[in-house]
Amino acid sequence: MTARISLYQKAEQELYKLDRSVKAKFYDFCHLFRDNPDHPGLDLKPLKGDRRVFRAKIDQSYRALLAKTGVDERGRENWLVIAVRHRKNVYEELSVAVNRVTGEIEFVDLSVVGESVLRRAGVTLTPVEVEAEGPRTTPATPSEPLTPLLTNITAEDLRGLGVAEQLIDLALAVTDSGELDQLLSGAPLLSKDVLYGLAAGMPMDDVRREITAQVEVELGNDYADNLSAAVARTTVTTFDEDLKAAIEEGDFRAWKIFLHPSQAKLVRRHYNGPARVSGGPGTGKTIVALHRVKHLAEQLPPGSTQPILLTTFTKNLTTDLRARLASLLEPELLDRVEITHIDQLAARVLSENSGVGISRQRVYDTVALNILRQMLAEIDEQRWNAEFLLEEWDQVVLGQSLNTRKAYFDARRAGRGRSLTRPERNQVWKLLEQFTARLEKEGVETWGQAAERAARFEMERAARIEERQNNQAVGGGDTAQPDDSSGRRYLRHRYQHVVVDEAQDLRAAHWKMLRAMVPRRPNDLFIAGDTHQRIYDHQVTLGTVGINIRGRSTRLTLSYRTTREILARAIGVVDPRKVSYDNLDDGADTLDGYRSVLTGPTPDLVACQSWDDELVRLGAVLTSWRAEMSTGDNGVRRDPRGDVAVCVAERDMVSQVMHYLATQVGISCAELSKDGPKGDGEVHVGTMHRFKGLEYQKLAIVGVRDGVIPRTAVIERYREEDHQRAAREERKARSLLFVAATRARDTLRISWHGKPSPYLPL
Repeated sequence: MTARISLYQKAEQELYKLDRSVKAKFYDFCHLFRDNPDHPGLDLKPLKGDRRVFRAKIDQSYRALLAKTGVDERGRENWLVIAVRHRKNVYEELSVAVNRVTGEIEFVDLSVVGESVLRRAGVTLTPVEVEAEGPRTTPATPSEPLTPLLTNITAEDLRGLGVAEQLIDLALAVTDSGELDQLLSGAPLLSKDVLYGLAAGMPMDDVRREITAQVEVELGNDYADNLSAAVARTTVTTFDEDLKAAIEEGDFRAWKIFLHPSQAKLVRRHYNGPARVSGGPGTGKTIVALHRVKHLAEQLPPGSTQPILLTTFTKNLTTDLRARLASLLEPELLDRVEITHIDQLAARVLSENSGVGISRQRVYDTVALNILRQMLAEIDEQRWNAEFLLEEWDQVVLGQSLNTRKAYFDARRAGRGRSLTRPERNQVWKLLEQFTARLEKEGVETWGQAAERAARFEMERAARIEERQNNQAVGGGDTAQPDDSSGRRYLRHRYQHVVVDEAQDLRAAHWKMLRAMVPRRPNDLFIAGDTHQRIYDHQVTLGTVGINIRGRSTRLTLSYRTTREILARAIGVVDPRKVSYDNLDDGADTLDGYRSVLTGPTPDLVACQSWDDELVRLGAVLTSWRAEMSTGDNGVRRDPRGDVAVCVAERDMVSQVMHYLATQVGISCAELSKDGPKGDGEVHVGTMHRFKGLEYQKLAIVGVRDGVIPRTAVIERYREEDHQRAAREERKARSLLFVAATRARDTLRISWHGKPSPYLPL
């Protein structure tokens, strides 16, 4: 082997979209090139516009564009494949450069730029091969001057923000968003983010702070000519069998673990304690969390047996996280990461600390509520309703681990709405004592109870560990005690690091348990979440559970998944003029500055005559989507399985949708369960709760009608009894629809029959 080949990220993306036959020829090309770059069949020649760029033949129609980036210690030439495209799109003016801000290699593709923009900027593209088309444009001045899209911005401004040099004049010649989309479809990421931000109205100082500064590095004076050093700063992939498999699977799976360069600093940063990253849907919080796990795993001391914990609230999201992390980590590093949902973790703690024969069945709050209602009916208690008492117990008593009447009398009840006098607290406490006794008698406990007990066990364990360590530090204590199975439990904490995704849904007890599971030290807890997506009634201030994130919080504002068009609809659901959200730290969270760098079709809002009409129309659009996604550029079919989903507003709709699609439309379905998709159906179907943390290229939401989103009867009842509770229920309903709508990456369709949900921005 005389040459080593790596792939530029844009080249990977182009390969994903090629027909399987062309991919196979590209693999053959790579093997031949590595053996002998000068093989006559490759016809390797430099471009006239930038002689650092070479083009080589893959077959009669396709060409690889490469740049030579140096020679390694074994004398092998290092080559970077920067593009793979049809010969008619290979022009002499294509070039590589080193970005003055990031120091990374950039390849600018002018073949996708619109004719009018090229003409206004005076750019001519010259085909490399004689048989290709003639020059794309000739320099000319439009007969009527047009107003540029980017006003009051100079070339020097764009240069300072890091826009690729080849794009600067073109960007200033763009006159509408359609031309900008065309210009940026093949642009480097930093240029794309900067120009979309400016076009969306971001002030230049905000663009510099939120986008440019996040990826800026110090560069030497020779940065522009040193391609070898630039490659080390650039995301590239060595061509191997794993990459071959990923390319054949398609780009959507790769997208789900793609870390944007502006977020890399968050992943690698050293934090002096717990840190939090927040941001709206699609800003990359989960991907940052996954790459943070990867970074921490790579830093683990050799021989250490303390794992890293990656946890979240729901089981089906845990399944998705495990699959994504497996794409990032080598098996030996993956073995050092424990991936589990938070209730499963609490159950394990209880199992370790339970005596022989002591076991309780864990039940959901709906079961506990029925038990409480039955108890109140038996004692003819009419002063308090069951819903209020269950929430008081779950959020105040369990949330604050209150074990005595006095502790309950002294407890803060912030956010509970209805205030209680001391005699009323006494009445409530007595009823809750009877309720917990009834649960114990029936041999059941709620998941909230389980979390609270697990937290107490872990806090006791942490106290023992710290006591032992303190004794050893002063030269006393039980250092000579043999490390039997019980002694080892108190030698150290369970985990080296803890990473939490979807943090907004955890209970206070969960946080206390996690805080006790990892020692207080730098990089101990990394937390990702967005309170606009809180769909369970667990509101926690981290400072009250021993987790201080002040000064170590970062808010992501750019969405790399959800298009501007989808985002505009979704933000209308969580209307900031009507609803407020906390930031997990006694402050307010907003979506101010939240914007997308992507564009796409406007979401379809479809009014139907009946539920049957909704199903018929849903079947038609899914058939259309399947045909659209199944056909490649040259008519070769591909499998869009798992990229399309149907989200329903009510549990009963899941089976109805699946039955209709299977029997009437011929579309196989996989139900989203707590363990992930059940079966191998091409379309995933599930309730809004099941879509938490997932994403799809095309998504249809059905049944979004008034009375369902929100549950009007429930909210009206609470509005009479407890205004704050009614407001919380409305906020949860808005968040649920917000979460569902933002699962779509490219295409969103929402339908209803009867009266639409009042939360839809019609």
